[in-house]
Amino acid sequence: MSAEDAARAVLPCCGSEAWAAQLAGLRPFASFAELSVASDAVWLGLPERDWMQAFDSHPRIGQGHAKAATAKSLAWSEGEQAAANPDELAKARLAAGNAAYEARFGRIFIVCATGKSAGEMLSILEGRMTNDDATEMREAAEQQRLITQLRLRKWLSA
Repeated sequence: MSAEDAARAVLPCCGSEAWAAQLAGLRPFASFAELSVASDAVWLGLPERDWMQAFDSHPRIGQGHAKAATAKSLAWSEGEQAAANPDELAKARLAAGNAAYEARFGRIFIVCATGKSAGEMLSILEGRMTNDDATEMREAAEQQRLITQLRLRKWLSA
C-alpha cells in the first residue's frame, strides 16, 4: 500500500491529515504497541491547527454529524456515544453545554465518550468549562489521543 493510501485508510482513527500522513510514513509496525507509541508521538508533536482538524472530525456529543468527518469516523462516534442514551432533557442539556463550550473555547467539546453516560459527559463538560484556554486545549488533545487509541484498535480488528 502506498503511503498516501495508508494515510487515507488510517485517517478515520484521528481526523488529522497531518497525523495520518506522518503515521503512514513511519510504517511498518511490528506490533500494536509500536503503532500506539508512534501514534502518540506523532499526535503530541502536531501543532494546534492539526489538532483542530481532528476535533472537527467529531460530531457534537449527542449529535450525529460533524464539520469534517469520514463515514467510518461518524459510525465509530455513534458507537462510542451509544452508552450515553440521553433522554430529551439530557439532549437539551448537552446541546446547551456544547453551545456554551463552543462560545467559550471556539471549538467543539471533545471527550472520550466510550462507556460514559450522558450525565457523566455533562459533568465532565461542566468541569472543563472552568479551564483556561491552554489547559483546555491540552485536555481536548488528550481526549482525542484516547479516542485515537480506541479507534486504532477498532481499525486493526476490522
